[in-house]
Amino acid sequence: MVEQESTGAAEDGARATLGVGMVGHAFMGQAHSQAWRVAPRFFDLPVEPRMAVVAGRRAAAVEEAARRWGWAESETDWRKLLVRDDVQLVDVCTPGDTHAEIAIAALEHGKHVLCEKPLANSVEEAEQMAAAAADAAERGVMAMVGFTYRRVPAIALARELVAEGRIGTVRHVRAQYLQDWIADEDAPLSWRLDKQKAGSGALGDIGAHVVDLAQHVTGERVTGVAGLLETFVDERPLPADGGALRGTASSGRGPVTVDDAAVFLGRLSGGGLATFEATRFAWGRKNAIRLEVNGSRGSLAFDFEDMNVLHYYDATEDPRLAGFRRVLVTEPDHPYVGAWWPAGHGLGYEHGFVHQAVDLVRAIAAGTQPEPSFADGLQVQRVLAAVERSAADRSTWTTVEES
Repeated sequence: MVEQESTGAAEDGARATLGVGMVGHAFMGQAHSQAWRVAPRFFDLPVEPRMAVVAGRRAAAVEEAARRWGWAESETDWRKLLVRDDVQLVDVCTPGDTHAEIAIAALEHGKHVLCEKPLANSVEEAEQMAAAAADAAERGVMAMVGFTYRRVPAIALARELVAEGRIGTVRHVRAQYLQDWIADEDAPLSWRLDKQKAGSGALGDIGAHVVDLAQHVTGERVTGVAGLLETFVDERPLPADGGALRGTASSGRGPVTVDDAAVFLGRLSGGGLATFEATRFAWGRKNAIRLEVNGSRGSLAFDFEDMNVLHYYDATEDPRLAGFRRVLVTEPDHPYVGAWWPAGHGLGYEHGFVHQAVDLVRAIAAGTQPEPSFADGLQVQRVLAAVERSAADRSTWTTVEES
């Protein structure tokens, strides 16, 4: 579902466009705005995304966001995006408690949807969203959940190597997401520390990413878990401003209603073992997404704080010379990289969002299901729910529910 728009150039004829309407304009909204602006300038796309309108609650703030990030118009009611003819895709960048309502409504109005992760705040909401997406797909309307780290070139290369059998049968996965932005006990509350808005804390906010990455890279599912959740600081200063992350504290205080850290074991569908850790209390770790996969023929290791590098160990090599190989993932033949800079000129955080936009636009134009789908997002939600059930029941082994 795209529009045809005259370019004004006779030799070009009509150019297909995809009007994008985004809901939310804070941290994720800024990253998505950058992606929509840049994607058609570096990648040859079959459809040109157009930044039609951004929606937010406060008129002055959303007007400034539209001006600053390149949106043609602004709205204070997201529902108006659903009836606009110049919007074919709704990009949901709001807290998790609004995902289901916005995404389902957009799909029912025939709009494609990109929704930030985690898909929802509960399995029940995620099931409703996945069902709505399945119904919409039958009408040619597509939906994707934004597990953006899949689009880091080194992670995409790791997936290719596993699929090619370079490390053999997967035996172990170690997945960590370490941050320190609330390690200071006096850091103010944000919506991410409110269970009603966020659903969970470190588990859903960052743990969801490493669950998805472990499954994506190995091509396997987490089938069972045993977990621990911990809240180290149960009360914090109320924020004096609207800062999404660190912000400024006021004199009042309020309760923290989510987990600060999650640690859990997992079993993979191929029989391998997995360990996961998600915390926002690891001083010195700013955005350390670490993934190591050990197989019967070799290993792979990645750390987002060195995001242009993938470490690969080939166990079939001569032991006298064997060792981890440091692969600088900046060659034109590496995933996504050919559209960017000469070899050796690394990419950054924002490029994953660009690659996400590129893959989504291409899937919509081809009429194929983009990945990860809402069904994939639901499966991750079921893993998170199993961890919560396990932690609430003395860390007992808990099976991940299936569809």
